[in-house]
Amino acid sequence: MRKIDFTKMSGAGNDFLVLEAHAGLNYPRLALKACARTNGIGADGLLILDKSIKADYKMRIINANGSEAEMCGNGIRCLAAYISRNKKPRKKMFTIETLAGIIEATVIGTRPQVHLPAPTGYRACIPIMVNGHQRQVSYIDTGVPHTIVFVNDLDKIDVATIGRVIRYHDQFKPRGTNVDFVEEVNNRLVCVRTYERGVEAETKACGTGSVATAIIFYLRINPDIRFKKAVQVKVRTIGGEILEVTFDINEGQAINVWLKGSANFIARGEYYV
Repeated sequence: MRKIDFTKMSGAGNDFLVLEAHAGLNYPRLALKACARTNGIGADGLLILDKSIKADYKMRIINANGSEAEMCGNGIRCLAAYISRNKKPRKKMFTIETLAGIIEATVIGTRPQVHLPAPTGYRACIPIMVNGHQRQVSYIDTGVPHTIVFVNDLDKIDVATIGRVIRYHDQFKPRGTNVDFVEEVNNRLVCVRTYERGVEAETKACGTGSVATAIIFYLRINPDIRFKKAVQVKVRTIGGEILEVTFDINEGQAINVWLKGSANFIARGEYYV
């Protein structure tokens, strides 16, 4: 029997098992077992800290279903906090390689902050059929694909059913999409519930989904904006935490995107493979 050291962490309600890279370990199989809520430790996914030749560190994110994600906003904030505590980086701002590109990260107090690549593929007002009803949705790739659905009754939305249909909709093939249901509170605050691809269920939070939500919300209420510095939108997750998203608008596109929020250390232990 092989023992794997892990740290369990939570970022805004997303929970992860953080472990350092092990040669020859089957990460998808490990994720399926270790992330199981009843017969495992329980988590939304694995965060693998590895060496990089392109950046200071490398992150792999393996979802609970064994698939590998390009990026994870709350996951990379947790990994940044783990690095700050356990690796004592010499630089205040360090870099992490991901499948979505190189991410800059820093930790101020207990709040990790990550500088994300500029989003791509923004499309607004996409008509799609969902269970016999037409809905208008918007799409953006914030490292992973996200579809935003604005609603007026967030507490009553059947996230699992509607989210699953949109997640696998022909409009978003072959990659599929995460689905964020969003309700406006005011012009600086929105609430969101997310059906997460890879977890295949609603999660307590989604960092890249919060970024997608903030950007699309701002562009929706400011359709003619071309240039703006230091836009700030706060996103309240179903877990109750508020994440802060800041960005600039340049020629109608979001750039210089930062995601800020807390990351909590829950436990350390050994998992038996």
